[in-house]
Amino acid sequence: MLKVLDTAVPIACWSCSIGHTDSTLFCPHCSKIQPPPGCDFFQVFDLERHFGIDLPALEQNFHRLSRKVHPDRFARAGENERQWSLADTALLNDAYRTLKDPLRRTEYLLKLEGAEIGEEHSGKDRKDPSRVPADLLEEVFDLNMQLEEMRMSRKTGETDKALQTSLEQAKQKFDGLLDEVDEDLHAQWQAWDAGGDGPRAAAQKKMVALLDRRRYLSNLVRDVNEVLGA
Repeated sequence: MLKVLDTAVPIACWSCSIGHTDSTLFCPHCSKIQPPPGCDFFQVFDLERHFGIDLPALEQNFHRLSRKVHPDRFARAGENERQWSLADTALLNDAYRTLKDPLRRTEYLLKLEGAEIGEEHSGKDRKDPSRVPADLLEEVFDLNMQLEEMRMSRKTGETDKALQTSLEQAKQKFDGLLDEVDEDLHAQWQAWDAGGDGPRAAAQKKMVALLDRRRYLSNLVRDVNEVLGA
């Protein structure tokens, strides 16, 4: 049975009519399957909203709940229960995919906390000089020039070995910068998980900026890989 959370909304079970919260997949009184709960992905797995989570426990809980809501178990049940089984299974899959992946979990939790995450907020045009991280401005300018040169060389069927080597070195550097961002994100996870309102607000602001930087760097690495055919 899932823990009752303060944020859960009271609801009556369709089968026994006893009240419970809408953060559970099964009625805690009669054990009947319920419609998809109106809660976030953390509540589905009885987890607090933290960036650092116990991944083996998450996986174990996912498999346990998946077996309980599996459609095969409701093949002879009523139409509502069969449909809820499918919907609850889809919810579990979405929640598990999101929470087991560090970056998806980070973005999801920040969005739950009201942060504006994603390209629709950070800007999509990586060539826009105003979007380039200040410390990378010169390197990104040079990289864009090299990418265009390599594309032109490929169109003429030529291979510029020196240019290819330069792009490979640039990719290696940006890969290293991505690793640094991930390390910084992990540090901010810990600060957010352990802190009060003040430290959490500061950590959240830093994480939003780090995700923006990571998205930008990832796009650069992607473009280099495309040109190099990696």
